[in-house]
Amino acid sequence: MVESPDLPLLPYRIENGVKCFELVAGVVQQELLPGLFMQGYGYNGSIPGPTIVVETGDMVQIRVINRLPEPTTVHWHGLDVPNAMDGVPPFEPSPLIEPGYGLDYRFRIVNPPGTHMYHSHYETIRQEMMGLGGLLIITNRHERHTAKDFAYMLQEFHLTGLPKGELRPGIYAVDPLSDGFNFFTMNGRCFPNTSPLYVRRGDCIRIRLANLGMQGHPMHLHGVQMLETAYDGNEIPPWNRLRKSTVFVAPGETRDVQFDAWNPGRWPFHCHIPHHNSNNFTLPAGGMFTTIQVGD
Repeated sequence: MVESPDLPLLPYRIENGVKCFELVAGVVQQELLPGLFMQGYGYNGSIPGPTIVVETGDMVQIRVINRLPEPTTVHWHGLDVPNAMDGVPPFEPSPLIEPGYGLDYRFRIVNPPGTHMYHSHYETIRQEMMGLGGLLIITNRHERHTAKDFAYMLQEFHLTGLPKGELRPGIYAVDPLSDGFNFFTMNGRCFPNTSPLYVRRGDCIRIRLANLGMQGHPMHLHGVQMLETAYDGNEIPPWNRLRKSTVFVAPGETRDVQFDAWNPGRWPFHCHIPHHNSNNFTLPAGGMFTTIQVGD
């Protein structure tokens, strides 16, 4: 069972054999740190949006309702879908979703199990950087090897009105056109507001990583080595897998890693770019950082 810490899984209902989901795009106030919110664009009340979990062979319908003050679309990043369902107007026949309207994206999941994303593909310089994205994961119900399966969306934002080096409670606007990022998130939160992962010693653990932002993130795990098992939703053959302590996730990419949790303790897992480990350039550890507790 996939878990996306601090994010819900998107519920669905089955109608005539079709898995039916609903995404609502709207203005969202996302709590990065206790009392500190950013106002951006999200789905179903969160940035990133809820995680969609499907299986190969599923017929899905994802109804997208637009409650934004502007048109939008959804692109199913990495999925092989019909041209009209790909969500990139005006280059494809997929239509815009005007404010107050909805659109049913309907397609069969033909990709093998893997980690993917969904995000706006209309005026992306604004809408992606305002937060419009989420995880889409194709699982394998017959897999038994992995005891825990975690998924993270990596994002960065520039919040305005907050002096550099200060953290004050409040609601701050996102400047999507700035590349001077001051907050770096894992599933929409900054450390120490990220939820720690708890795993049992000896278990095989998977972590899925997706990068929807502008900057690359070398994700580093303390205490054990990671085996890189997939990229962009495609499995790496066992004879080509590399064992690493740091895995680089470039913009637009996904990476899957696995490790055996043999070493007990509380271990940091974080981006290794120093500025990405702070909250608005304050000195305590923050940003794209969480911990993994390995115990009995």
